[in-house]
Formats: sequence, structure tokens, C-alpha cells
Amino acid sequence: MDNGLVRKHLQPNFMAEVFFVMYTQISSGSVYGVEGRMIAVEVDISSGLPQVNIVGLPDPAVRESVERVRAAIKNCGFAFPMERITVNLAPADLRKEGTAFDLAIAVGILVASGQLRAELFKDMIVLGELALNGEVRAIPGVLAMVEQAKLRGNTKVLLPHSNASEAACIEGLELFAVTHLLTLKESDTNNVAWESLRYYSLRSQEELNRMFVGSIHQHGDFGDVLGQHHAKRALMIAAVGKHNVLMSGPPGTGKTMLAKRLPGIMPPLSEDEALQVTKIYSAAGKLPGGIPALLKERQFRSPHHTISAAGLIGGGSIPRPGEVTLAHRGVLFLDELPEFTRAALEVLRQPLEDREVTIARSRAVFRFPAHFLLAASMNPCPCGYYGHDSEEHRCSCSEVTLSRYRAKISGPLLDRIDMHIEVPRPPATASLQLGMTSAQMKELVFEAVAFSEGRKGTHGKPLTDLAGASLRRAVLLTKEADELLRLAFDTLGVSLRAHDRILKLARTIADMEQCERVDSPHVAEAIGYRSLDRKLHAL
Repeated sequence: MDNGLVRKHLQPNFMAEVFFVMYTQISSGSVYGVEGRMIAVEVDISSGLPQVNIVGLPDPAVRESVERVRAAIKNCGFAFPMERITVNLAPADLRKEGTAFDLAIAVGILVASGQLRAELFKDMIVLGELALNGEVRAIPGVLAMVEQAKLRGNTKVLLPHSNASEAACIEGLELFAVTHLLTLKESDTNNVAWESLRYYSLRSQEELNRMFVGSIHQHGDFGDVLGQHHAKRALMIAAVGKHNVLMSGPPGTGKTMLAKRLPGIMPPLSEDEALQVTKIYSAAGKLPGGIPALLKERQFRSPHHTISAAGLIGGGSIPRPGEVTLAHRGVLFLDELPEFTRAALEVLRQPLEDREVTIARSRAVFRFPAHFLLAASMNPCPCGYYGHDSEEHRCSCSEVTLSRYRAKISGPLLDRIDMHIEVPRPPATASLQLGMTSAQMKELVFEAVAFSEGRKGTHGKPLTDLAGASLRRAVLLTKEADELLRLAFDTLGVSLRAHDRILKLARTIADMEQCERVDSPHVAEAIGYRSLDRKLHAL
């Protein structure tokens, strides 16, 4: 950080005129996509008419920071320089948005005008929004910015006290938590006061355990769902292998209840995964208020069918995370799938295949993680009762209507859904049958995952990351299972992508049974979950 440049200018009439040009640079940060980016806040104070100019592609929220900073400085007993002030946000070719630069701009002005010591902010990034009275308010995206600061070699962070516990998830940095700009005035000449701002975080194992909190949403118990044993088994398989599922059945059979309970039986996130998910929610400004911990459980996102394509995958001048990214490592549930617009559904094809979203802008390309489990539900027809006629309800849809309804889901999208589950209306005796609870299902899922992890050593990667020849080498088929899979491929007319997904699904089913080799019953069950492929092939 440079400070205190003095320049002498000679006028053409040889009359010497000396004035001071004071300059300083404060490190700050911003969020682009879900990743942090370091921004240098340069402040220059020179003689001239009193005015403040902010350059470096600021958005309206950044330009308005001038008035917030001016009022905060005056209301905290500092003197706002009545000179020409230029603030540059570098790199200047990147658009800046948000209020995270307020505190850095204020500190830069106070350091450049000699009201704060420059050495206090050496190797430090400064983050925070200012209120008019000098209060320092929380900002979104702190986790991503602090993580990037560590990678860039910064050792200290000055940030709002409300964000300190979030930033403490990143080890190896000195955190100084401030609640009011006035605190910096007291700390400038008092080292004890400055040290009192230090935020201590001892990451012992006990504290790590306390760092993890549950999902933002509460999940119910599968024991509340009457009957539907076939669907529950299918969802256990989906939870083990992270397979996409589509549930089809008449209204009121429990499709939505089943989907909402799916995250409750999935394995918890690892610490690295939890950090990544928490960083996404931090960047999106969707962390629960005052959260002191990482999100460890799988998140559940259920957007309304009126959502746009940009809302689903992300967008904006500086793109923000969409629903697929907010569902990263969790569940994205699309209720009444055919009611979504065709444009919104088709944008799912890339993230389902690549597990990330790529959004290109004129000045940058943004990549968002999107490794989620897609759970969707639909009725068999517009009226909801095709193939499920009863005395009370009979299907009134024509073949043309039925064909048009199914055509709303394209073949390429359906190809990427591993399991097509029929959820029929349960019999009256289902209320007398004790179904499996979430705790029982979770235990079975954990056992299958543990078996799969032990087997993973043979090929080094999770099954979901394998494709093509590496997948076929990793999945050991018996001779009977191989012949059955070849027969199904020729008979059903499925694509090569669907063939590989059946192979992965059969391997997951074998993991549920803790079998080293995939046998014909496993392949047969996997083929049975491609019911819509069979129906479309028959049309």
C-alpha cells in the first residue's frame, strides 16, 4: 500500500506553487459468480473543487456509496476532505456492484487525508457496508472473498462483526471485526483498542462439529408417507448413486411428500463440500441470519413452474447463482414438470451432463457449480388420471392431448433422467401398514454408500464421474447381466447415454445388495426404472 505522495508543480510564470497530492490504496473484494475477486480501491486527494468521483465501472449502488461514506465520516467525528477526491476501483475493466466497498473507500479517504495510520491496513482486505451514522453492516459473499484473499497472500481482514463467524470458516487469517466506523478512530492511536477488534476462532474438533448446521429447510419423515414401498426403495437407490428421478402418478398419491423427504436420507456433506455450498449461499445472500457455521445437510430447492430460464441457471449483467447452483450437492425438485416452459427445461441439459453452468458475457465467462440430484414429478396426463381410472375419476384426455402433454418433456432431457417411478394411488389398507421411516432408510443408504466407497478403490473415482470405456471397466457384469443389457439396448432403442445410465443404476442397485458384481436381477431392476422409454418406444 502506497501513501503520502507529495508533488511540487511550477507554474509557467515562474511563481512557485506547492500543493499536496495524497494517494493510498486499500485492498477490498467483490464476488463474480460464486468466486471472490480482489479489488484495489485507490484514493487520490488533490487540490481542486470539492467533489468525489468514482471510476472503474461502478454500478449505481457503488456510486451512491459517496453519500454514505461522506455522512458516516462526518457523523463519526472525522473530517471529510473538502478537496477533489478520485476513487478508482481496479481492475477498471470489470463492472463493480454492491455495497462491499463502502468501508474500504472510507478507510482510503481517512488514510489519504492523514486521519488514520496506513500501517494498520497493510496486507489487509477491507470489506463492509456503511450506514449514515457509521455503523458497519453485513454484506453477502464474504466467504468467497476471504477465501480468495487467502489465496492471494493477504494475512488480515477487516470486516463487519456480523460476518466474522462466516469468515472464520477459512483458516490462517487474522480477522478484525468492527461494528462501527468510530471504532477505527479509537484504535488509530491505541493498540489495545485495535487488538480488541481481533476475532478469535479456535478450530478444535469440538468447534468444527458445532460449525456445521442443518439445512435451511426442514425435512419430514418417510414414515408419514402411506404405502409407496416401491417408490421408497427407488429413492433410496437414488440417494446412494445420486440418480435423477421422475415420479409419475395421479394427484394426491404422495409424489411431493416423497421428494421433500429425499435430502433427509442422503449422506451429509464433507467439510470441503459444505464450504463450497455455504460459499454459494453466501454469494447469493441467502444464508440464514447470523449463521455461525457451515451448511452440512443437502439443500432442497423447489422453484415454481413459472420460473424463467435465467432464474433456473443464473443470469444478470454480473451473473448470480440460479436454482441449479443453489441446489449444488443437494436436490432440485421440479413439481409438475410439464408445466415448466420448454425454454426453462431445455437449459437443464448442460448442467445435468457437465455438472456446471457456463454463462458468457462480453468481458468474462462465469462458471457455476451445479452437481445436483434432479427430482421431478408429473401427472400421467393433463387431467391426471390416465391409466388410473376409478369410479370417482376417469381420464377425459384424447390421444392427441396425451401426446402433446408428453411432448413437453423432450427426449434429450428424459434421456438424462435415470429413474422413472410410477407412484399409483395406494390401497385403503396402506394406512394399516407400517412403512419404513427416514431413519431406517438412511441407515440402509449409509451402508450402501460405505460399500460403494470401499469398492471405489478399484477405479479411483466415484461412479458418477465415470463414462464410456472407464465406466464399463469399472462395472463388473456377469455374463447373464451383459446379455440382458444388450438385449434391452436393442429392444427398447435407448440411446448410448441411457445405456450408460442404466449401467450406473445397476451398479448402484448391486451396492444396495452389497454385491461385488452386477448380476442380471440388478440390470433387470434398472431397466424397469426406464418405463417412459418403453412407453415412448411403443408410440
